[in-house]
Amino acid sequence: MDIQLKRGILDICVLAVLQKEDSYGYKIVKDLLPFVEISESTLYPILKRLESSNLVRFYQVEHNSRLRKYYQITEQGKERISEFICEWEDVMKMYRFIKGGTENE
Repeated sequence: MDIQLKRGILDICVLAVLQKEDSYGYKIVKDLLPFVEISESTLYPILKRLESSNLVRFYQVEHNSRLRKYYQITEQGKERISEFICEWEDVMKMYRFIKGGTENE
């Protein structure tokens, strides 16, 4: 799969996890595991990129005498998921065309 396409889809998958509830790195990986294989070393750059784009924010909570970083989706992050869903409908039209179907199927 094209790396840019996969990168964009992984971003949306992380946002989808956070749309359900605030979460931390290890749990995000665990929640995604049934759908996509992702490592923590792949996840943290995604979270940093999403944070830089104001799609997520973080806060810290003490857990076992250590601070755990929780991530929370922002309104812009929720809007990005909605945009992706609309865009994906166009991708599926192209997919059906490439597979030999018609646009109106």
